Amino acid sequence: MSGTEPTGSTPVRVARSRGLHGWRGFAFVVPYLIVLVAFGILPVLYAVKLAFTTDGGGWAGFRNFTHSAGDYRFMSALGHVLVFTSVWLSLLIVFVVTLALLLHGRASRSSAAYRFLYYIPGALAGAASVLVWLFMLDPSVSPGSFFVHHVLGAHLFVESIAPGKLPLIFAMIAFWTGAGGWVVVMYGALNTIPQELEDAARIDGAGPLTLALRIKLPLIRKWIAYMVILSFATGTQLFVEPQLVNQASLGMVPDTWSSNQLAYQLAFRYADFNSAAAISVDLLAIGLLGAVVIISRTGLFKVES
Repeated sequence: MSGTEPTGSTPVRVARSRGLHGWRGFAFVVPYLIVLVAFGILPVLYAVKLAFTTDGGGWAGFRNFTHSAGDYRFMSALGHVLVFTSVWLSLLIVFVVTLALLLHGRASRSSAAYRFLYYIPGALAGAASVLVWLFMLDPSVSPGSFFVHHVLGAHLFVESIAPGKLPLIFAMIAFWTGAGGWVVVMYGALNTIPQELEDAARIDGAGPLTLALRIKLPLIRKWIAYMVILSFATGTQLFVEPQLVNQASLGMVPDTWSSNQLAYQLAFRYADFNSAAAISVDLLAIGLLGAVVIISRTGLFKVES
């Protein structure tokens, strides 16, 4: 018995191993935490401070919120953002999930090539993608002039960016830029489904459509919720697309078309940083409220036993 280790040494060794792995994981997380605090949490806290104080630093209560909400451009800008976000999220949920299911159902070497092609637009920065779409929306030079003529009903560039068409146009730009990355994410989520489960469903007579709707789709529900939360938060922060279109159209699109643009103008044109901060806090609250609703309805963080 002298050559054998005490029975109690195994749990101690396992605990030490877990502690070592925990510290290694912490070392990987620290750089991200530093960036998160410096460029995420601290700016949010500073914005909240500005939103509830006056120019002189005194307590303002909700006066900055009522003042910004009373601006004649506030409701129209917020309405534009909500319409754009609704169209964009609808496009994402329908087409991203459908494309991911089709690629997974036809898993082959060609599906890897398609995933790569879908991801290419996401490699472009937001400003570059908008410039590409400005070229695409000009009927005189666009390779998709048929689409511009017959779908958008435009024969001139100014008709393509008419105010009533802007939510759809910005939704198409955002979808073209970000959908490919989400297709890759959804495809990865589908790959986590055990092959035995799919084989059992096929033995029971499930076809491709039944397999996609009854087996695969419920199992990636949390990933869809995750996509909706991040996309909703990103959509409410719309700024680059309308700002560049405003400059390209020489002011035909208002520079306060979105809520973020209005906050930018209040801060840097009128030096009203407190009202601008109030608008940013409004957008933060809308994003958090949307996240809470989606998480509570989908059980995103619920651990299945």
